[in-house]
Amino acid sequence: MTAPDTDDTVLDCLVIGGGPGGLTAATYLARFRRKLVLVDAGQSRARWIPASHNCPGFPFGVAGNELLARFREHATQYDVPVVEDRVDALERAGNIFIARSATRQWRARSIILATGVVDLLPEIEGAEDAIATGAIRLCAVCDGYEARDDAIAVLGRGEEAIGHAEFLRTFSRSVTAIATDGLDGDPALRARAAASGVTLLAAPERWRLVDGGCEAQLPDGSRHRFDTLYPVLGSDVQSSLLSPLAAKTDDTGALIVDAHMQTSVSAVYAIGDVVSALNQISVAVGQAAIAATAVHRALPPNPR
Repeated sequence: MTAPDTDDTVLDCLVIGGGPGGLTAATYLARFRRKLVLVDAGQSRARWIPASHNCPGFPFGVAGNELLARFREHATQYDVPVVEDRVDALERAGNIFIARSATRQWRARSIILATGVVDLLPEIEGAEDAIATGAIRLCAVCDGYEARDDAIAVLGRGEEAIGHAEFLRTFSRSVTAIATDGLDGDPALRARAAASGVTLLAAPERWRLVDGGCEAQLPDGSRHRFDTLYPVLGSDVQSSLLSPLAAKTDDTGALIVDAHMQTSVSAVYAIGDVVSALNQISVAVGQAAIAATAVHRALPPNPR
């Protein structure tokens, strides 16, 4: 379906973000016979996934780009208008929201924001290729099982690195926490790591990819090779579109929502990784169903 005219049409809902959550929300809204547009900047975090084995319905695993293609194909079955663009600004004029990209604008009665997060990666040449091979992994909940019995490193600030390393001990006996903030802090961290069976190392001078894994060279010249590296360096939550509307966020910038996925801004909903919750595809899909249904019910009836 061609996207409705951007100047003369008031949409029932504008969905911003074309990952699994955004595409699911758009599919629900189309099945509710609502007038919508989905704007996709093509930056879904799911595209990084070499193969997901914890996505329901795919017992043999599914690559992120294949999964996105399936979600998009599902949406196209209901003529969801998908526009490849990036929304740069969002404002409210009375009961109507105005969203703008560099070249066009949309007006809508409600918004579903599914813009996700951008992971912060370590300075390793070829990091993106390493994600594709599993030498670098971004989500222990998603793929800790696939890293079982690997030599695993977790890179991050001391306490956070140790916390993630403790979780990964579920899957491997060889887990090392590498503290980016040094080892001169609370000695209790050393005791905590030791009690959990986690090795604690200082931040390396450099990283390199070697033999299908990652090698860290420490300041003392020693080298340590790991099959898998989990960076826990944080992420940039893509919630800034709602800053002018003063939407409430947690201390990481993730949006705070109610039971219907509505933000603190009336008629603006948020789903997926941009929300303060567990960052999982299955969670985003469930949130999308909740938000789209809430949007439909809040809009004026559209009887056949």
